[in-house]
Amino acid sequence: MTPSEKLKVLTRFRFISIAEGISFLVLLFIAMPLKYTMDMPLAVTYVGWAHGVLFVLYIYIIFPTSKKLQWSYSKTFWGLIVSVLPFGPFLFDRKLKKEYHYLEEQKA
Repeated sequence: MTPSEKLKVLTRFRFISIAEGISFLVLLFIAMPLKYTMDMPLAVTYVGWAHGVLFVLYIYIIFPTSKKLQWSYSKTFWGLIVSVLPFGPFLFDRKLKKEYHYLEEQKA
């Protein structure tokens, strides 16, 4: 796989990871307080649904990404663990940025 193809795979994964992380934070810090303090359960319904779809997509895409980018088992495991932690995807993305910049250099 060329560095350019790896860069596309990593970019797609990072985009989904960040979207999943944002949806989780919106669910925890906006939708749930709206439900329990202002009696607005639809906020959790819609945001929860969107987060669920993004979470499933994240889990679905991490394995092919891991294989294509030749991640170690521990890195893949860490990617799975951080997906269930608030702010976790953002911490994992910091590691992925280094890989992204390395692939950009290889591409040039």
